[in-house]
Amino acid sequence: MPKKPVTSRRGRFLKLAGMTASVAGQYAGQRARRLLGQPDSDQQRRDHYTKMAEQITDTLGELKGAVMKVGQIASQTQDFLPPEFSEALQKLQKEAPPMPFEVILAQIEAELGQPVGELFEYLQEAPYAAASIGQVHRARLHDGTDVIVKVQYPGVDESCDSDLQQLRLALKLGGLLKMPRDSVDQLFAEIRVRLKEELDYENEARNLELFREFHRNDSWVVIPAVIASHSTRRVLTLVLEEGDHVNAVTPARYGQETINTIGHRIFTTMADQLFRFQCIHGDPHAGNFAYRPDGTIVMYDFGCVKKLRPEIVAAYRNALIAALEEDYQALDRHLIDLGARIEGQPAVDEAYYAMWRDILIQPFESATPYRFADSTLHKAVAAKTSTVFQHLESFQPPVESIFIDRMIAGHYWMLKRLGVEANFRDALAAYLHP
Repeated sequence: MPKKPVTSRRGRFLKLAGMTASVAGQYAGQRARRLLGQPDSDQQRRDHYTKMAEQITDTLGELKGAVMKVGQIASQTQDFLPPEFSEALQKLQKEAPPMPFEVILAQIEAELGQPVGELFEYLQEAPYAAASIGQVHRARLHDGTDVIVKVQYPGVDESCDSDLQQLRLALKLGGLLKMPRDSVDQLFAEIRVRLKEELDYENEARNLELFREFHRNDSWVVIPAVIASHSTRRVLTLVLEEGDHVNAVTPARYGQETINTIGHRIFTTMADQLFRFQCIHGDPHAGNFAYRPDGTIVMYDFGCVKKLRPEIVAAYRNALIAALEEDYQALDRHLIDLGARIEGQPAVDEAYYAMWRDILIQPFESATPYRFADSTLHKAVAAKTSTVFQHLESFQPPVESIFIDRMIAGHYWMLKRLGVEANFRDALAAYLHP
């Protein structure tokens, strides 16, 4: 029998508090063993982290909302949690279990002020998609327009702040946040701002119109139009724009040439948003994109949008140029400008920068097409993750650019899953040296 959803603020607090107490107890036991001269072996440490990570992941997945969204963000980063957590948290990137339909109906009617039968010709009970803060149902308006209705889970927005505080406490008491307190403050403040924006569907409606304007000349980008009459802060109704999930992009319907064209278009939309519009789609997982056999890309979910300061974009561009040119002294300066390197700390060994440069340059270093399907770049990154903890005194999470990194990582995985074969070296150079 499925668990009854936890929607009250008190219920969510108690659930998270129980998780926090368990995690803190496990960490205290581990510390006590070390103090008694019984340090864990590497395998015991990994087993301990894995158990803790699975417990946190299960709780976040059940509660959905802000804490699940943070888990999704954390799963895409390798710089402030042990690797066992990134692996366990990957489960949160998959579609969440749906909320009961009667809960969805009640939320729609409370928000739009009318019975569902008066609002829609029909509303499909089975969800079109289920995610961290809401789920989507297919419907049809009485004028015959096919739409999707995005409905926010009850209680998610009211619980955002307390959820984040409790999750931060759990990570702290579990000995998992291995960074200065100021960095933690900045990181969670940035996540809170993005989550508050994402919980406001009126804000998402404005973002949708903004990005439709950005891409108005890109005939191969489709972004759904907003149905304002059926939208509020917690319900968002959009014209249905269908496409194939990445799993359905198969050789039977998509030739390699079309896949490569899609790959180039993915790169172009990403680079345009970063360098031209200075405003990025900040939630680039597979469920937020669809494809059509003519090479069209359909983009969904504009709740998480990051508007970038010009100086951050300039620092990012300069850091990329310095890395490509192997000018590591300049790279060090630009990383300080970006907020990734702590100013006042000694310069980092150039060999450390060279190691990361040689890994991350792979898709751009050859004039021949890079086969993303065969890429092991992510494995090379994971293998070197432990070196990050050796330089914690010099680096901090780059709060202003964390969503840029998230965007790039998300697009890498899409290119890999699609099986794109392309060389982006010249295309990147055009954005770095306009």
